[in-house]
Amino acid sequence: MNERDVLKELESLGSERIRETYKRHGVGNKQFGVSYAHLSKLQTKLKTNHDLARKLWSSGIHDAQILATMIADPSQMTTREIDTWARSLSNYVLTDALAGLVSKTRFARDKAESWTKSKNEWTGSAGWRILSELAQRHPSLPDSFFLPHLEAIQSDIHNARNRVRYAMNGALIGIGCRNSKLEKKAVAVAAKIGKVEVDHGDTGCKTPDATSYIRKTLAHKLAKAAKA
Repeated sequence: MNERDVLKELESLGSERIRETYKRHGVGNKQFGVSYAHLSKLQTKLKTNHDLARKLWSSGIHDAQILATMIADPSQMTTREIDTWARSLSNYVLTDALAGLVSKTRFARDKAESWTKSKNEWTGSAGWRILSELAQRHPSLPDSFFLPHLEAIQSDIHNARNRVRYAMNGALIGIGCRNSKLEKKAVAVAAKIGKVEVDHGDTGCKTPDATSYIRKTLAHKLAKAAKA
């Protein structure tokens, strides 16, 4: 399938109900309203296809851009391309999808370091989302890498942009769930910052309590390890 075929397929799969749902989550009008179930089936059909991913992203259509992050090849992403894609972010749904892709590239650490300092709400959110992924999926990173970020969360979270606050809280959880040593430090930070307020708009989304989430996750890991 080429770009035109995929866009036609996406358009045929769209629904008004899904479009309205996406709009409540901040997605604009340039969308078809394709469910993630359909997007996953298309991903399986298309497999990894970076050239097609580039064309789909360039369309500017939300569903096509989400699909682009699903079929892009992380090994083919360049730092310039990543920055170009990031500049077109305008909602947290697409931001999280791009962050997930970038976390699999060789530039993940660099982007986490630079983007977490960004004043832009979406770039900043992506940076903290990548940091959370690094904490959970890159055991080779030293714990010391995450300590300055815990300090930044403690000092900056309440003054950050709305979705950046949510992403910082997620990064706090991700770091705390990495191991018992970082759990103690993350829980201490969570106690100092207290409740994190995030405006989720007209959705049923909630901001998780970092301390409870971290402790439940690590307890689950320990229980699972004990059964192994």
